[in-house]
Amino acid sequence: MKTRWLCVPLLLCCLFSSSASAQNRIIVRTTLGLQDLQQFCHIGLFTPTCTVVRGLGDPLKQLFLVTTPLNVTSFLNLVGNVPGIVDAEADQVVSLIGGLNQLGTPPAELSDTVSNHYYNTNVWNGYAIQPAAQIVRVSEAQSMFHASGKGIIADIDTGVDPNHPALMTSLLPGYDFTRNQPGGSEMNDFAGPPPSGSTSNIAQVNQSTAAVLDQSTAAALDGSPQYAAFGHGTMVLGVVHLVAPKAKLLPLKAFDSSGSGFLSDILRAVYFGVQNGANVINMSFDFKTSSPEFNKALDFAKQSNVICAASAGNDGMQESFIRRHFKMM
Repeated sequence: MKTRWLCVPLLLCCLFSSSASAQNRIIVRTTLGLQDLQQFCHIGLFTPTCTVVRGLGDPLKQLFLVTTPLNVTSFLNLVGNVPGIVDAEADQVVSLIGGLNQLGTPPAELSDTVSNHYYNTNVWNGYAIQPAAQIVRVSEAQSMFHASGKGIIADIDTGVDPNHPALMTSLLPGYDFTRNQPGGSEMNDFAGPPPSGSTSNIAQVNQSTAAVLDQSTAAALDGSPQYAAFGHGTMVLGVVHLVAPKAKLLPLKAFDSSGSGFLSDILRAVYFGVQNGANVINMSFDFKTSSPEFNKALDFAKQSNVICAASAGNDGMQESFIRRHFKMM
């Protein structure tokens, strides 16, 4: 391997003279293996060319996240000339579509606190028969087709409130890719105790987000960029549970409470979901630019007979890369 890279240090002398001071994140697919990739990363004369952060969970064990002091273009040009590097792309920041906290007045029906036994749990009546469920005729569909859900539905999102009474009996542990730890809780996003009421209410929601927020809690979070999407994952899994109450729910936290996440964590979440028995993966996000590695992850899910569902229409914009991809699947 060393003989292949004899010319690389000379090239690095030029590249480092104009390198960026920040560490840029790059997703690299390579057949070199971890050890040889680490060797490549340390061929710089004065500072490492890159640092291998972690593998990204693909079944071939070829996909890695690296950081580099080089600017993205310089690094991509460099690795394009290295045997064994299959491809590389910037680890772009991805944002959730819609669902940002905007304090509003919820429909009166959502405040119906009468207890309602909904399959394996007790919920507010306002949750079980909320207006949206009536509009799409959830109850009628469940009765007509004798379908109340089964298997495992994964959601790549902000995580979930693990103590939410409507979801507790259906939740699987999940994983937090933003912290690299088991459990998909979004309650860890608070530096201190969560806002009052965040684990007690089932149905009283603000108009655009989630079942963990009552109006007083939403008022505390509304306007705070740090918590602009807090509760989104709990809301989405609340909708999934309403439609498929017998399915198990797998929260895959790849986004923080601001609604931002890295492509590398999304890739890890897709591979994790497929490899941990998910039958469906829900994704409430969009890409502004195409990602070859996301294409590969979706192809892997398809080959594993996993259904992937993507957001569409929330922002009223023309269809994006992720939607075009799903049309072709």
